Amino acid sequence: MSKLLRLMKQLGADAALSSEYHQNPEAVIQRFGLSDEERKALLARDYEAIKRLTGLKDGQFATNSTISAYDG
Repeated sequence: MSKLLRLMKQLGADAALSSEYHQNPEAVIQRFGLSDEERKALLARDYEAIKRLTGLKDGQFATNSTISAYDG
């Protein structure tokens, strides 16, 4: 599993992590060891890049302000 996908799943499952991400997304991203490309895609909410980087398809992730991955 990619680090980006792992972070997305954790954001959807862990309220404390989600809160921390809202306050300081760069710190959370750095702690999870995302690549620069993954970091840029996540911060920009670039869904096409996120799909390419994670292998997710439409309907497997959703967002309001945090991107979360869902197993289909």
